[in-house]
Formats: sequence, C-alpha cells, structure tokens
Amino acid sequence: MSAEIWQDVPLAPPDSIFKLTAAYKADTFPQKVNLGVGAYRDDDNKPWVLPVIKKATEILLNDPNLDHEYLPITGLPEFTSGAAKLILGADSPAIAEGRAVSVQTISGTGANHLGALFLSKFYHWDAPKQIYLSNPTWANHHAILRNVGIQPVDYPYYDPATIGLDFKGFIGTLQSAAPRSVFLLHACAHNPTGVDPTRDQWKEIAEVITAKNHYAFFDCAYQGFASGDLNNDAWAVRYFVEKGVPMLVCQSFAKNAGLYGERIGALHIVPPTKDAADRVRSQLSVLQRSEISNPPAHGARLVSLILNDSALFDDWNRDIKTMAERIITMRNELYRLLTEELKTPGSWVHIINQIGMFSFTGINPSQSQALIDTFHIYLTANGRISMAGLNTHNIRYFAESLDKVVRGQV
Repeated sequence: MSAEIWQDVPLAPPDSIFKLTAAYKADTFPQKVNLGVGAYRDDDNKPWVLPVIKKATEILLNDPNLDHEYLPITGLPEFTSGAAKLILGADSPAIAEGRAVSVQTISGTGANHLGALFLSKFYHWDAPKQIYLSNPTWANHHAILRNVGIQPVDYPYYDPATIGLDFKGFIGTLQSAAPRSVFLLHACAHNPTGVDPTRDQWKEIAEVITAKNHYAFFDCAYQGFASGDLNNDAWAVRYFVEKGVPMLVCQSFAKNAGLYGERIGALHIVPPTKDAADRVRSQLSVLQRSEISNPPAHGARLVSLILNDSALFDDWNRDIKTMAERIITMRNELYRLLTEELKTPGSWVHIINQIGMFSFTGINPSQSQALIDTFHIYLTANGRISMAGLNTHNIRYFAESLDKVVRGQV
C-alpha cells in the first residue's frame, strides 16, 4: 500500500497528562513527586484496591452461575437501577414516576459522549448547536462535543483573582444566553479547579436555568469521593430533579470505587413524562447498539453487588471516607505548612476551600515549570495539582519547594 494514502494525516500532540506521567516515570530523582495523575494513591503513593472491591471480586469468582454472555444493550439492569438511585436518590420523583432513563456506559467519558450524541440528534436546538462549558473544564469535554458535531463555548467559572468561583460571570452568562441553551455543570468537585458553588448558589443557578428554559448537562465523576458522603455530593443533582429542571447526568465509578480500568459508568436522562422516557430509552438503545453494541460486564457486576447489598454498601461508604478524609487531611496540612510554618507570601485559604481530587494552586505556568525543572515535582502548566499525589512522606518537600518558587528563589 502506498504511504501517500496517509501523508496528509497530521501528527497529533501527545496527551498532556500522560506525557507528564511518562516524564515522571523516566525521572530517576529520588524525591520526585507526581501531582498530575487523576487517580487515588495511598499514603505510600501506591494504587489502592478498595477492600470492598476485593470482597465483591471474591463473590464473583465463586459464583457457579457466572457466565460471559452479552449484557443487554442498555447494560446490567441491577447496575443501572442501583446507579440511578445512588445519584438521583432512592426516593427520587423521577424514579418513582418512571421518568429516569439509565444506560450503562464506558465510564464517565462514555456517558458524556452518549449524552452529547443523543442531544446532537434529538435536542430541539433554537440556537446554534453548542454547549456551554465552564472555563476551565476537563479537557476531554471539548473533544467529546466536537466529535459529535457540537461546538463547545466557554462560560466564566474560575476567578484567578480570588482563586475561587466567578459566580457573577457564571450567572450573567446563564441570563444572557439564548433560551434553551445547554450548560454542562460539574455536580461536585469541579475538575480541574476543585471550586464548587454553595448550595444557595446552586439554587440560584437552578432558578435561572428554569426561567431561561435551559438544559442542564451534569457530569458527576466524584460522588462520595469529594466529601466522603455520597448523599452530600449528589445534592445539586437531586435538587435540580426536585425542581423539575430538564437534565441529564453522566456518572462514573472510576474514582469512588477505584475502578479506573473497568470503565464503568452510566448516563441518566430525566424527561418530563414516562412516555417521553420510553422514547428516549429506545433511541439511546439504537445509539448504543451502533457504537459499542453491549457494555462490558465485570465492572457492572462488581458495582451492582455493592449497590444492592447493604453490608457491602456500608463497606463501600467506609472505603470512600478513607479516601476522602486522606485527601482532606493533605489539604489541611498543606495549608498549615504554607501559612503557619513557612509563611509563604499570599493567601492559601483556597487550598482548604476547594474540594475533591484537584486543586488550583494559583501559581503561573513559569512557576509550575520551575517546580518540574528544579524540584522534580510534576504538575500541569496551569498550576493544578492532584491532592492524591501528596502524602505524609512528600508534603513537606512539596510545600518547601512551592514556597521557594513563590518567593522567586529559583
């Protein structure tokens, strides 16, 4: 075959996070620190298989009736129903009225893709086919939308001056956007900033979305992982359902169950009537069939066992608290080191005000590069760090290095 067939295919740049991880792995410096990867690590910087996952795996291994047949196109029913109750609430009116449509997906990424694909085909776009994304947002959101013919448009979210939420800019965009616009919202532990609206702010957001007849596209990758409380982290989603806001929810079990490689997630769409729900479900089945045909079974079976067994569910809650509390402890210790011991210039209260795996430190790209080049501390150029990469063995080294960079001593 002639090589000329592919001569016009451009060479794509490597993924920034995976490139960062590769550089970290190749570094032989003994005190190197990886703060780029979005995966939980224990206090010894090791991946942690949740004890409840080990229990569920043992149950599956000893199940004589287990087979490897196809799952239904929309997924394992015991999983999708349990996942819906987890995010929408067991007493959700959408579930009680048969209005919740749930489909198993290839983790949260697949849920975002399927949700966007469905909207691109069936949403009644009054404005150009576009979805508003928080600035900044998870990098994949842009690519996912463009791949299904939807243009991503930024709305103000992060305020670098306060290292917090630009609520005025956010609400202003909601109010000025054309009616029936679609806004992608992070349900909790905003990625990449760790900055979330308060409950009162969420109420105001829901009010404006309802008044403008907008559509809410929720992405929830950190339920339970953010605060250690599954119900607390689902509050915004449940409030929107209660208020009848038109919406869908993308759900992932990568972080909160440690099932990064199993790619287990769900898409939930909440139409206004059961009849509409039946039609939505039928079209989601068609879309799913044409893309992955049937979702994978192993992760769904693991999560289904946990969601539908009270003892395993209690175990899972304890494991979630273990992860969340370790990260919260690291936030508190980093704040203490910077403010009390090192007296690093500037305000660092945002470290403890933010929530979840990631934190925007507020440092600039040149300072981030100095941390990499001088101290072998790997992070993204925008100053985002994964709090899970900090532990009792490296947090002082990181704090002291950050202090030197902020003071311009490198």
